[in-house]
Amino acid sequence: MVQNWIKVISQEELVAGERRVVTVEGHTVLLIHEGDHIYAILNACPHMRLPLKGGKITEDGAIVCPFHRSAFDLDTGDVKAWSPWPPVVGKMLGTVSKEKALRVFPTKVEAGYIWIGLS
Repeated sequence: MVQNWIKVISQEELVAGERRVVTVEGHTVLLIHEGDHIYAILNACPHMRLPLKGGKITEDGAIVCPFHRSAFDLDTGDVKAWSPWPPVVGKMLGTVSKEKALRVFPTKVEAGYIWIGLS
């Protein structure tokens, strides 16, 4: 798959431990500088489309939705845990909200800038 690389911000603008929401060609993207890696994810939990910026990053490399506790792998976007609804609510909403992976974008740092790949 061919990537269309988009220059987003300078590397200096996203220090270690920081998160920043940017708009890239109509997508609201959350940049996360965690450890020595920069992640780029769609800033909308696929569960209820709420923002992920305030979500906790777990030791095993997942982001947890701050609203419904769904967890997603930062590298792949795969669901690690779906919203743990109470049994009665879960049955009602189960037909509305099926497990869906988080959209992730490849990143690279080149020439002092953070780039996001769109395909």
